[in-house]
Amino acid sequence: MARAGWYLLGAGVVVLAAGAATYSFVLHPEQALLPVSAGVGTHPKLPEPNATPIPTVNIARPIGWKAGGTPHVTAGLTVKPFAAGLDHPRWLYTLPNGDVLVAETNGPGTDAPSLKTRIARMIQGMVGADVPSPNKIVLLRDTDGDGVADERSVFLDKLYSPFGMALVGDSFYVANANAIWRFPYQQDAKSLTAPGQKVIDLPSGYNHHWTKNILASPDGKFLYVTVGSNSNVAENGMAAEEGRARINQLDLTTGQMVPFATGLRNPNGLAWEPTTGALWAAVNERDEIGSDLVPDYITAVKEGGFYGWPYSYYGNHVDDRVKPQKPDLVAKAIVPDYALGPHTASLGIVFGQNSSLPDVWRNGLFVAQHGSWNRRPKSGYKVVFVPFVNGKPSGVPIDVLTGFLTPGQDHTHGRPVGLALGHDGALLVADDVGGTIWRVTGPRQESMNEQAAPTTTADSQMQP
Repeated sequence: MARAGWYLLGAGVVVLAAGAATYSFVLHPEQALLPVSAGVGTHPKLPEPNATPIPTVNIARPIGWKAGGTPHVTAGLTVKPFAAGLDHPRWLYTLPNGDVLVAETNGPGTDAPSLKTRIARMIQGMVGADVPSPNKIVLLRDTDGDGVADERSVFLDKLYSPFGMALVGDSFYVANANAIWRFPYQQDAKSLTAPGQKVIDLPSGYNHHWTKNILASPDGKFLYVTVGSNSNVAENGMAAEEGRARINQLDLTTGQMVPFATGLRNPNGLAWEPTTGALWAAVNERDEIGSDLVPDYITAVKEGGFYGWPYSYYGNHVDDRVKPQKPDLVAKAIVPDYALGPHTASLGIVFGQNSSLPDVWRNGLFVAQHGSWNRRPKSGYKVVFVPFVNGKPSGVPIDVLTGFLTPGQDHTHGRPVGLALGHDGALLVADDVGGTIWRVTGPRQESMNEQAAPTTTADSQMQP
């Protein structure tokens, strides 16, 4: 899932208290009984929950990329660094003039002090996630069109765990972990120096899922705002979840924000489907009921829809850990459109229609899977492409970028997070642990950039 988070309380407390059950678990650790592919598609398999005395922990330690190293890319495409040496780059946004904005960011570290959070931070440090937030947005510019950024400047700094970005007219919006801000923007500016204005506060305080993404409506009248839950399954009580686990709609004229859809545990990526005009989102589901549950998903978000969290998942699959239940809400819970596999931490999404990649990549959705911390064996750690037909997913995902994990899966070179299309239609991939923005192109683009850095290719793979 997207955050190693505080579920690891059990890793310190339950180990001391579970006695013989813990001993048995250590000797025979929980592991998946199904392949990842069983939890992928329009009708994923959802086995019985398999709760354990200790949450499954199966991390990959970061080792970075060797000089000249890159992810493996599917046949017919090429990958090379667009920019390297970045400080925890998480999210991307392409400006109309072709400049690429990178949110260098991490969580604000506002978890309440406890043994639980100390253990969580220890695990996060082991996977390269427990680093101070740089709290800035960096601008990358490719002035000579060779596919490599040759200018770099600080676009905005002194932010608060920034994530989502959107340009509407001459106003640039950024979603911090605690509020949305607006700044005046002038075309081709390398940095924004005018004071910003707070647009609206967002739920913060104890910030379990801290990332807040934003997407402007096509007419520029609204921002759609993601707010993740403050827990795994509301174990801190529903009062701590006020205003969370939802996508909001913010009216930029009136400043009023209302729920657009609820019951979404941790929504991240947002994108407009080009055929139907529907809003699509990538959502991370719940943990601690086994390696085979619950699949993350992408879905067309229905206005006014309820998607189950915390009471149920995938429609009426009740989560018995949540007390008291609300059968009336479970009865109307919407089944997501397409499962992406359990614990894959599927985050960034972008539709391929406006890409300059070959035609096979233009009718579907690219998805960045940050990778699991709590599944045995691991899942995610790749970028996949979900084919679409008539505005809906159709078929199995195709691997686009792999090789982030080492062959034995004990270490990781990097982890893909945010996605965007460059001004020239290339696919851009933010790799936070690897500190790199990768640029994926097709044969035509590569022939136009003959002096670009060395590239690698690999055989096409299907989702396992």
